[in-house]
Amino acid sequence: MTKSISLFFKNFFRRETTARAIKVAVLVAPILIWINHFDLITAQKFTPVLYFKCLLTFLSLIAFPLFPLLRLIREKRPRIIVVIARI
Repeated sequence: MTKSISLFFKNFFRRETTARAIKVAVLVAPILIWINHFDLITAQKFTPVLYFKCLLTFLSLIAFPLFPLLRLIREKRPRIIVVIARI
């Protein structure tokens, strides 16, 4: 169990995986924050709760692309797509 956890964190902080996830988050997070909190931003009601929600939006956008990548790295086997043709 500890080996799999250490392998998870080792792969979690790999340069290529984290760089890709951060790029996605930097591009998409401002758009989602603007959509979800437009009323508070335009009313200039910047509260600690709003900052916390914005941080969670950014962190979730980092986490979501990372977990499938980590699963593929862990499996280390090529994906085979089987196509069944009807004749």
